[in-house]
Amino acid sequence: MKVYLDYAATSPVKKEVLEAMMPYLVSGFGNPSSIHEWGRIARGAVDEARESVANFLGTSASEIIFTSGGTEADNLAIKGLVLPFIYQDKSKPHIITSQFEHHAVLNTCKQLEKNGAEVTYLKPNRDGLINIESVEKAIKSNTVLVSIMYVNNEIGTVQPIREIGKMIERVNGGKRSADSGQRVYFHTDAVQASQYQNVNVDHLHVDLLTISGHKIGSPKGIGALYVRKGTPLMSMMHGGEQEFRLRAGTENVAGIVATGKAVEVLRKENFEIRGKRISELRDYFIENVLKEIPETELNGSKEFRNPNNANFYFKYIEGESILLNLDLVGIAASSGSACTSLSLQPSHVLMSVYDSPERAHGSIRFTLGEVTTKEEIDYTVEKLREIVKKLREMSPLTPSAGQAPERK
Repeated sequence: MKVYLDYAATSPVKKEVLEAMMPYLVSGFGNPSSIHEWGRIARGAVDEARESVANFLGTSASEIIFTSGGTEADNLAIKGLVLPFIYQDKSKPHIITSQFEHHAVLNTCKQLEKNGAEVTYLKPNRDGLINIESVEKAIKSNTVLVSIMYVNNEIGTVQPIREIGKMIERVNGGKRSADSGQRVYFHTDAVQASQYQNVNVDHLHVDLLTISGHKIGSPKGIGALYVRKGTPLMSMMHGGEQEFRLRAGTENVAGIVATGKAVEVLRKENFEIRGKRISELRDYFIENVLKEIPETELNGSKEFRNPNNANFYFKYIEGESILLNLDLVGIAASSGSACTSLSLQPSHVLMSVYDSPERAHGSIRFTLGEVTTKEEIDYTVEKLREIVKKLREMSPLTPSAGQAPERK
């Protein structure tokens, strides 16, 4: 049996999405900037997809910028907003983010620090959640941006984005759009949230929001950034005047069409219904892993958790060894973000929450998809139990002469 449980890393292209995008790889291949018929067809497809994404996020098409993916969208949101303060105003702008953001946000903030920005990295609590009061307390007179991810990509914890957004709006004096004077802008990386959480931008009270196509059934290499009207943003790519002069370069028409179709498919079913269905299977998985495998713990909050995420700490053994053995029996999972899978460093997410290298190295992330079945979960639990038992018997860290203690 082959079991794919790494949907947080990427998802397959949906059939409806593939059918929608194929014509724009063959007959509808025109450049959207061309004025002839081929160009007009491509431009119409891009415009239609932009409307679909705007409807999905509850905003207008003029506030949607297509990018090459979530990483570029995060960079455009953060650098695009902060750099003008450094370059033009000659000031030292302050950014607030968290210690367990995706590296697309973390490394962008670290680069801005080198360029003169000030950054506060908030530590999550033991449940893997960012405290609203800690965000408010961190706001200073030179704070220009708060960037907190909606759903953590490793442990799946859902952050109180709406509440943080409302707090920032209150700090701004109830202003949602840019006007004269200092203002704090709010960005959220919603790449892992867009399938199972409410991403309506007015509901969330955000100014900038990132999504990525390949997490929701579109191909890799396409993403989108929501930019609230009036939010000042500097282009990070220089060239043509595509994407409202904020993202130069010929548009990825097929990828844009695919993303428009992917969000249309998502809109056919309420996110709460979709989330309830998959969370029931996830809870079944969590319950059986904790019951069948002693000395195992769930990472992150069980209550405030994305419906498809289950991240476990298996004591006394290395997560990489578990992954290799799972792969041998046809099961795909991960030890953290796919973007850092080649690194031997412990997960920065788990380190920020638990301050334990052993826990960070001994944890595995499983993420379910819409087509995951109970039979696949049962098979995974069975094989996981066998693998963990075998590895613990070999591990010098296991107490009682290499035998894992039974759960009391």
